[in-house]
Amino acid sequence: MLKRLVADLRRQLEELSPGAETLRRADLLLQLGRALVRLEERPEAWAAARAAFDLYLAEQAWEGAAQACDILFLSEQPQSLAALGQGIWLAVTYPIDPELSVALLQRVVEETPPDADGAAVAAVTAYYLVDLRAREPQREHLLIYANQVLATVARRHSGIEGQQDFDKWIQDMELNDPARFLPRLRNVVDVLVQDGWWFDREALQAALPAD
Repeated sequence: MLKRLVADLRRQLEELSPGAETLRRADLLLQLGRALVRLEERPEAWAAARAAFDLYLAEQAWEGAAQACDILFLSEQPQSLAALGQGIWLAVTYPIDPELSVALLQRVVEETPPDADGAAVAAVTAYYLVDLRAREPQREHLLIYANQVLATVARRHSGIEGQQDFDKWIQDMELNDPARFLPRLRNVVDVLVQDGWWFDREALQAALPAD
């Protein structure tokens, strides 16, 4: 079934006229990349998702670009960690779907050693973004899920079990203040991306609304 889907998506891409809507082409490439990841055809998945990323970026379609970064990470190619870092940067900078933001940040939790602080920073940022941006009907279930991820990180990081110990751990780790943990997330992202940025962060930040 997946192979039929891939063949159909490739046919649709071939049939697009040169002047076809950019986002239509990007959406088809994104679907193709996702299907190819599931088929474990990783280099081909990377190529499709990378092309989609460039198209979304050109259209300032930030959520699509972040979705492409997730597929690029799952493609397990040399620049996959850089792609994850850039997806997280987009997910924090722009008000995209909180569920996607949580998924990207959870990748960091899964990739980080149990005793590393980076997992705690990623987990608390996921909770913070859900609290800040999510709306019902997804808000309650996403908050519960993000809180479970954070509790799991606390358990594996410091053996935290009870609520009192958890609250103290949050305070000791300085995870109760976005002004403290967001700059630390920036450091995590910098480690992931290194010099592999595909866009000008300063230019994008300068174009953000003042509020």
